[in-house]
Amino acid sequence: MTRASLTSPFWSPAEVEGALRSALAHLHEGGVLAYPTETVYGFGTALDHASVEALVQMKGRPPGKPFLLLIGDPAQVARLDLHLPPYAAHLAARFWPGPLTLVLRGGEGRVPPRLRGPEGGVAVRLTPQPGLQRLLRAYGEPITSTSANRPGVPPAMTVAEIVDQWPDEIHRGLLHVLDGGRLAPSPPSTVVDCTGRRPRVIRPGVLSAATLREVVPDLVGDT
Repeated sequence: MTRASLTSPFWSPAEVEGALRSALAHLHEGGVLAYPTETVYGFGTALDHASVEALVQMKGRPPGKPFLLLIGDPAQVARLDLHLPPYAAHLAARFWPGPLTLVLRGGEGRVPPRLRGPEGGVAVRLTPQPGLQRLLRAYGEPITSTSANRPGVPPAMTVAEIVDQWPDEIHRGLLHVLDGGRLAPSPPSTVVDCTGRRPRVIRPGVLSAATLREVVPDLVGDT
């Protein structure tokens, strides 16, 4: 089989619309989806236990290293019972959709334990990637997200890297790949811990601390 036959075009608006039906069916069936984000290619699943565990096993994810959540609508934060303190709401209003990941408290009984960090927070981002936004709006629920690469290998910037690294998973039907073309090199999203009294940068990224402090002056970290 050719590489093109193993992937679905996901670049132009028409291609995105054409890929939605099979991509959504794959999520509903508990499969793993590979998709372009605003930074790198990612892997994601539905939030049910079986789907998340399929991704855990595929990636060989160790305990205590959670996946983040991608949302298509800020209202999904409330529907998951995640707590958005006022400073986090200000950050979200200014930088979402965008490369900002917020770690939030709450979600007990709604968010699988595998998606929680060591201190109990859940990482959430509203992606600005147009095709992925369309997919998430059509799906109507958040999906998990982690980089599309083998451990120790740089994150994938093309679907060729995914096809080369994960041929068995693709041929078995576990992994469905959406081809958004070659992504431009980019720093990762900035991650801000919003579980305490003050926001704290726990991973520097695209958005600098100076930029974030224009909205939340008492931001801690990444000085």
